[in-house]
Order: sequence, then structure tokens, then C-alpha cells
Amino acid sequence: MWAFLVLVGAAVASAHLQDQTFDGHKVFRVIPQDNEQVEIIRSLASKMKLDFWQPDSVKMVKPKRQVDFRVEADKTLEVEHLLKENKMDFNVLIDNLQTALHAQFDSKVRGTGHSYEKYNTWDTIAAWTADIAAENPTLVSRSVIGETYEGQPLYLLKLGKSGTNKKAIFMDCGFHAREWISPAFCQWFVKEAVETYGTDSTMTKLLNSLDFYVLPVVNIDGYVYSWTKDRMWRKTRSKNTGSSCIGTDLNRNFNAGWCELGASDRPCASTYCGSAPESEKESKALADFIRENLSTIKAYLTVHSYSQLLVFPYSYTYKLAKDYNELNTVASAAIQRLTSLYNTNYEYGPGAATVYPAAGGSDDWAYDQGIKYSFTFELRDTGKYGFLLPESQIKPTCEETMLAVKYIASYVLDHLY
Repeated sequence: MWAFLVLVGAAVASAHLQDQTFDGHKVFRVIPQDNEQVEIIRSLASKMKLDFWQPDSVKMVKPKRQVDFRVEADKTLEVEHLLKENKMDFNVLIDNLQTALHAQFDSKVRGTGHSYEKYNTWDTIAAWTADIAAENPTLVSRSVIGETYEGQPLYLLKLGKSGTNKKAIFMDCGFHAREWISPAFCQWFVKEAVETYGTDSTMTKLLNSLDFYVLPVVNIDGYVYSWTKDRMWRKTRSKNTGSSCIGTDLNRNFNAGWCELGASDRPCASTYCGSAPESEKESKALADFIRENLSTIKAYLTVHSYSQLLVFPYSYTYKLAKDYNELNTVASAAIQRLTSLYNTNYEYGPGAATVYPAAGGSDDWAYDQGIKYSFTFELRDTGKYGFLLPESQIKPTCEETMLAVKYIASYVLDHLY
């Protein structure tokens, strides 16, 4: 028996081994006080390879706004020296990224199968999509809306009781590969829907009256790569003509201020917008499905991490959306529900003003297609763990987020347009 447990433990550990290790990598937080300090950070970024966590790129660094970035082990002393030399206060959020990576797998729920309280590999999630549909045939169906660059099927789950003239809400997770808590939420949402239908009056009403389209992982290739090769990978895995750098930022690849402020036209950049709007097979499949179902889809919810935000259009411009007042009211009420459970502090507002400009995002694109209720969640946390949120936080994160999603869905149902 002991030998068996040792083998199981070894198998679990090996499942999380990466080709790239992060021993000695640190994550710094700096709040530049003026434009001179902003330029110091930009100079640092030009001299050495910094991985920006918040904001997504060095271009978006501004005075009085916090900046989180990862520094490789052999550069950490130099970075600390330069920050101190320029009298810039800083915190080390994560002292050793490799240690934090291992600590992420702290769930008591272990084993080889699917679990809603641990991070699941893509193969496990793909099998789960088939199982959940087979086990709940009157509530869930599965279809394929396209495939990824590497040929993985994009599985879409449709939740709801059969009915005529039903309107729908579209929700996706896993745009950015390293944001593992995002796909975990889409799985949790499906679980809650099937388990509480018939007992929870709100969920029962929602599934009787609306359909939910759930795309559990958009960037499957990147997600797989973040498990097997590089935990910090963000983009897709497509090849870029004329460049050795791989991948496009899917959330800069939509035709909404495409490749303008907050996106990069450089293939090596983490916010690369792609060669054209919807150049990626994943974004094209998602957009095609929504276009084909525009008459029924009345809300679009996209789930990211981290920073504890609920934002709405616009992100590609500082201009307020025509429905700003209503969207702001809905976001405020949704966050009240979310905060009520664990007192988790969230901010909300239009994307560009609340966070920073980001052109080519799916939420802005959906809104411009006529889907008024378009929201982006940035789940836990605010930087202590960043993209390495421990598995022990999956359950509370999903529980509180469910309250906000159910509120938005109920509001949409009561205000169909």
C-alpha cells in the first residue's frame, strides 16, 4: 500500500513538471510616482527580459498605478539595485516563483480524475465535457465550434432546458493560458447549474428561461503549453510569418479598435494583436459562433485573472459606452453580491478608465455587435499569488463569482431587449 501511495505521489508531481523552471525568479511590485520613474521601468524593460503581469505591457505603465513584473533569477539583484539607486519603493510579491508554482497544488483533493477543486489538464477537461453532457442529457449538450491552431477541438457546452424562442448568455474562459483559475470557474459554473437545477430557485428559473453557452477553454494550445512547457505562457501557439516568436494575444485579436492603444504589432510582444483581426483560428471560431447566434445572445461574459475587477466596455477607447449608466449599475450590484460571501474587494467600471487601455478585446467586440450586457471578470487575487492562485482558493473564488454571474444573468432575463 505504501509503495502504491509513493507511486501516486510521484505521478502527481511529474504531471506538474515543466521544461522551463523558475528557480530564483522573483515578482516585483513597483508604484512609479512620476513620469521619470515610469521611464526608469521602461528602461529596465528594454535592457532585460521582464514579464509584465499587471499591466500586460510596459507601454501601459503609468504614474501612481501599481506594476507587477517577473524577473529572471540572474537579473534580480540588478533590478533591485537599480530600483534602490533611483529611490523607487518596491515589494517582492513572490520571492521564488518555482516554490510558488509547487505551492499552487495545495488541494486536499488529489487523484487522477477530474475535480472541481483542483486545476485540471486539458485532456481531463475535454473528457469532462463529454461526461457532463452524457450524464445530464436534458440540461447539457456538447458541440464543436471549430479547432485550434494545433487541431484541438473547441468544445462548447450548451446548458438549459429545451424550449422555444429562448435567449442566451455566452460565457468563455481561458483566453490567456496562464490564468488557470479562469477555466476552473467555467467548470464550476456548469457543475452548479446541473447540481442545483430543481433545488435552487434562481438557477432553475435561469435554465428554464435562458440558454447558457459555455466555452471552458478558448486558448487550448496555450493552456496545454502552460502545463507541459512554460507555466507563464500567455498567448496562442500559432507561428508568425517572418518571426521566430510564437503566438498571438487572443484578447487583442478582435475587430474592436484592433491593434490600437494597448496592443502591440510586434510578434514577440505579450500583447501582440495578430496579423489581422480574427487571424487566430480560436478567435475566428468564437466570433463566427456569436455572429451566427446574434439574434439570441443577449449577454457576453468573459473570465480572466488576476486583479479582482468587473469591467465593461470600453477598453479600446476612453469614450463611455452609450449604455454606461446601466452597465455600471449592474456591475455595482453584481459586485455587492460577490463581496457578500467572503468580503473579497472588487473594483468595477469601464475597462480603459478602470484598468488601462486594451484594444481588440472580445468584450468590446461583443458590445459593438449589439450584445449590450458585455462584462469581463478578473478573478482573484490582487498579486500575492497572481497567476499561481492555490487550488485551495478555487472553491471560494468560484462560489463568490457564481453570485455575481447569477445576478447578471437574472438581470439580463428581466431586461431582455
